[in-house]
Amino acid sequence: MAQQPRRRFVDLHGRIERRALVFVFAILGVCSVGGLVEIAPLFAIENTVEPVRGMRPYTPLELAGRAIYLREGCYGCHSQQIRPFRDEVERYGAYSLAAESAFDHPFQWGSKRTGPDLARIGGRYSDEWHVRHLMNPREVVPASIMPPYAFLARAPLDPQVYARHVLTNRRLGVPYSDEQVANAAADMLTQANPDADGAGFLARYPGAAQRAFDASARPTEMTALVAYMQMLGTLAQFDWRQPDPAMLR
Repeated sequence: MAQQPRRRFVDLHGRIERRALVFVFAILGVCSVGGLVEIAPLFAIENTVEPVRGMRPYTPLELAGRAIYLREGCYGCHSQQIRPFRDEVERYGAYSLAAESAFDHPFQWGSKRTGPDLARIGGRYSDEWHVRHLMNPREVVPASIMPPYAFLARAPLDPQVYARHVLTNRRLGVPYSDEQVANAAADMLTQANPDADGAGFLARYPGAAQRAFDASARPTEMTALVAYMQMLGTLAQFDWRQPDPAMLR
């Protein structure tokens, strides 16, 4: 008796497979249900992503570094998503919040960890360490299998080219102001020059770091990448051990 439901299911499956048109509609139905399950929650994304204090759009220099990070395929070995598990929190730091990726197009989530997760890498090492690591990874991590990126230190950074990324991201929904868009190229040079007058830049990007990230006379692609790495995980201000009372009101 127990085999009768299974036999009926096998017979039904066989009849569907033998009728091409019915089989096509069955596939479309299953795909439609699966698609709705994934897409429907996106219409309520404003209600599901809680705001976090400290978050701001990337500075033009950080955004340029992010573009270089994507161009070089760093996401192929490094995720930027710390899951709420004890072992991950103890190793990498506070678990990731959705709001921390609100300005990412595309986001860098995932579980691919040929190298360590980088969601909280900002501030853990000095600028010099990052430069040496990118120049020759095995100099600072003997067991590393990461390829060297020394050429980035020889590649000049074109502010005019990467400034367009600010405008592009605004069109994608990142809340860059007209002033931030207009000053993108200048802000890129200002952030990489500790001797420049950074009052306007810091007013547009509160809390941003202004220094020579790779000690080069002129900004290079290495400068931008290190600036991006040093920012990762440093913006959000929250106590991961308990919810923010202000968000519970």
